[in-house]
Amino acid sequence: MSRRRQDVFSPPSIRDALEGGLKPALREASRFAVARTRAAIDRVDDGLLVLLAARRRLVGVVARLKPRAGIPSRDPQREHAVRQRAQAMAQRLGVPSATATRLLDLAIGDACTQQGLAVDLDQSGPDGAPVILDGMNLDLARAAPMLRLLPPPRHLAPLLRVVPARWQHALLERAMARVLAAPLAEHALDFMAGRRLGIEVTDLKLRWVLTLCEGRLVVIDDTPEASVRGSATDLLLLASRLEDADTLFFQRTLVLTGDTELGLTARNLLDRLPWESVPLGLRIALNRGARLARAARDAHHA
Repeated sequence: MSRRRQDVFSPPSIRDALEGGLKPALREASRFAVARTRAAIDRVDDGLLVLLAARRRLVGVVARLKPRAGIPSRDPQREHAVRQRAQAMAQRLGVPSATATRLLDLAIGDACTQQGLAVDLDQSGPDGAPVILDGMNLDLARAAPMLRLLPPPRHLAPLLRVVPARWQHALLERAMARVLAAPLAEHALDFMAGRRLGIEVTDLKLRWVLTLCEGRLVVIDDTPEASVRGSATDLLLLASRLEDADTLFFQRTLVLTGDTELGLTARNLLDRLPWESVPLGLRIALNRGARLARAARDAHHA
């Protein structure tokens, strides 16, 4: 046997030939496995977003039920229990505690933002959780002496009378278009076509009559068929979902007069309005404004 024939059939030569042919195949198999694994990761990411969307819907339901049940917007005991449960599950699943904490902070922060509560992720409480501010970054109770310096809404009535009515109407129509965009698009307000619903802000001496015209709510100069009457603070508490309509009407801080059926239909529609459909900036503004107005009223009463 010649030397060349010995080299071809020697064990190192066979191994080199096999490795030379297997390397491209192994590389392709690895790339295929990476692609399939990444696709699986994409499906998990999709699942996370689906779960987050489901969580947001449930948060919206709870936010609407809290005022009726007399439960405050923020429940520290509930938050603590949620965090403890998540940490225990993370430990069982082998997920790092820090990762679980960041994920839960994101979910809780999103829920608070959805309800119009401010979340300060740069500050930490005793348990290391972000500080959830009750509406505004200030302690309204401690600010009571300063809040007493704010004039009550009735003192602003003469100033508002100086503002042209057409400006007030345009601002109100624009706000209603944003807040009620979803029910308007779904024709849920069609019952208002040709009907006249009044809103009276007693302490500001303001009154508007609303009707549905060409698919949008407009302010008209006419006699209302039904009217909802209340103070600026109580109407703001109702609009911001900080107080339930049933509670306000039961306490007689809001009064419904005229065509009761029309008024109740409108009230029930607004009560079912998905809070998350309202633009986030407007939700936060309503929430903070309502809390400030309520705290100022309480300070004056004190």
